Amino acid sequence: MKRGALLADLAANFLLPWLAYRWAAPRWGEAGGLMASAVPPLVWSLGELIRHRRVDALSLLVLGGILLSGIALLLGGDTRMLLLRESLVSGLVGLAFLLSTPFGQPLLYHLALATVRRQSPDGGQRFMALWQAHPLFRTRIGRMNLVWGLGLVAETMVRAMLAWRWPPERFLLVSPWISYGFYGSLAGWTVWYRGRLKGALPPSAHQA
Repeated sequence: MKRGALLADLAANFLLPWLAYRWAAPRWGEAGGLMASAVPPLVWSLGELIRHRRVDALSLLVLGGILLSGIALLLGGDTRMLLLRESLVSGLVGLAFLLSTPFGQPLLYHLALATVRRQSPDGGQRFMALWQAHPLFRTRIGRMNLVWGLGLVAETMVRAMLAWRWPPERFLLVSPWISYGFYGSLAGWTVWYRGRLKGALPPSAHQA
């Protein structure tokens, strides 16, 4: 992503929600401020969908989170559920990772397979050959699946705790960097662990 696009994305999903809350809360109360804070990321995500006919991962989290938090509000939930709009989705994804870990093909297997298939026509065949031929490969993918599940669930729990302890304005400013810390740590660990996995497999597996 280009620097300008990244800055615009950050502004729409983090800076503008905070500014919207500061503007709306004195006029409409905390509930109105929290609802106003959900408008910029919603507009941005819909604009990206219309312009590119696709939704990136962050926009998907925002859209799904706003939908889930809106449902929670309609069912009588606290207005601060809007503060957790992204984490509601990432927490559910993390739970799906955890629940799929004991099965023969965890969620990460299917995500990785879809990724390599997009990258090259025969990528999926090579990936499935590795999966079938090397128990170590299956074990390490299962471990990565577990770590991602634990990390996403932990991020949701931390943000949920802070959402009910901190004033909304502080939460809107600080919590995105907490999420970036979790996601960055998971991504960095994944790169390191993939390198270890590649080194542990026999040379013939690299050509599978």
